[in-house]
Amino acid sequence: MRRNQQPRILESVIVEAYAAEGKSLARQDGKVIFIEGVVPGDVVDVRLGKNKKDWAEGHAVRFHQYAAERVQPFCQHFGVCGGCQWQMLPYAKQLQFKQQQVFDNLTRIGKVALPPFEPIVGAPEDRFYRNKLEYTFSTKEFTPGKPSPSGESYDDPLPGSAGFHARGFFDKVVAIEKCWLQDDISNRIRNAVRDFARANGISFYDIRAHVGMLRTMQVRLCTTGELMVNIVFGEEREKQRIALLEFVKQSFPEITTLLYTINLKWNDSMFDLEPQVYTGTGYAIEQLEAFRFKIGPKSFFQTNTKQGERLYQVTREFAELDGSQVLYDLYCGTGSIGIFCSRGAKKIVGVELIEAAIGDAKENAALNNIEHAFFTAGDVIDVCNDEFFATHGRPDVLITDPPRAGMHEKLVNKILEMEAPTVVYVSCNPATQARDLALLDAKYAVTRVRPVDMFPHTHHIENVVQLKLR
Repeated sequence: MRRNQQPRILESVIVEAYAAEGKSLARQDGKVIFIEGVVPGDVVDVRLGKNKKDWAEGHAVRFHQYAAERVQPFCQHFGVCGGCQWQMLPYAKQLQFKQQQVFDNLTRIGKVALPPFEPIVGAPEDRFYRNKLEYTFSTKEFTPGKPSPSGESYDDPLPGSAGFHARGFFDKVVAIEKCWLQDDISNRIRNAVRDFARANGISFYDIRAHVGMLRTMQVRLCTTGELMVNIVFGEEREKQRIALLEFVKQSFPEITTLLYTINLKWNDSMFDLEPQVYTGTGYAIEQLEAFRFKIGPKSFFQTNTKQGERLYQVTREFAELDGSQVLYDLYCGTGSIGIFCSRGAKKIVGVELIEAAIGDAKENAALNNIEHAFFTAGDVIDVCNDEFFATHGRPDVLITDPPRAGMHEKLVNKILEMEAPTVVYVSCNPATQARDLALLDAKYAVTRVRPVDMFPHTHHIENVVQLKLR
């Protein structure tokens, strides 16, 4: 938008349908308008942002009429936090939109022949479903409608807030009193840490100035009952650190392992930091069916354990294992999918770029007495060659579970070269999955599709696709 140009506002726009990624769409004068914060059936005034010839983006600035299907959000922070964008929709309607999102992506982007979609796997519990949350402590609290400070302009220092990063504001947090994503013990720990720090002069982190002691905190609560807490400090002040950790230890005997991490960097990444154990073993044990997994403070694991189990059950079903196949698990991470499918495979071969994850995978295989699994660190494109196949066998079934960006085209070509009779593609982004399916169509036909909802009240959706070699 040019300087001094007034934003264009469209009045009384009828929202017609769900689009994707949490946006809905309307049509006006032949132009498609993608709108945030609305649902089909709403009638709104829309302030346009991007405004092209055939399409535009905007957000609602006034509601004239609410959709009949809207319900009252149950969280006091809804609309400010930004973490659960769909609380105003009944869960059944959320599932309907998510199934439609997968269908639209696979048909419009993938443009490959598809079988009838199997019904989406909804979550039996749509609250307190996350096993891991990360909270941020900050001197700056987000106030709706107030712009983010810039240059030398700062908000007045606060005694310290605890919550989640405010959407669109790297330097502010939304102060949270009660979050419905994780069992209430998580709320009690966060608020107690915040109040103890305020009462005892422990400084909160200022991400602009890069000063302050209390920075972030990860809370992981497993279905086994094990509870792991890692408090991250932006400064090392031993006396205050010990005082806080001892307070947490004494106040919350439910915590099975308490850790702390000193992070003096300008970013919150944990990959190059070493958490220190204050009490307990330094890890937690999680369980999927009868399989047990050791999870450290830096380990990746599905953040919704119960739905993660259902996701893996669909994956295992699509793999059609009968005990005779060699199963390759690409992007195997800590080995969870391969281990979950291990009883039906003659051999498991897991490949993952991150060496530390492979170490976890080997430990998890040993923890479950699985002796027919082999895990190796490296790029699939380089690892899977004729010599590797001669040693471990060619894949009869191949499972791939890439990050949101999907698979690199070189990896798609490698899968085409390996010619496994069955491929199971697990995706957290149906749009990039659809792109990859179009490439795999050179040799593979899509034979089964089933979405799984891991994150109720958000627009995120997982999807599992079975492919068969033509």
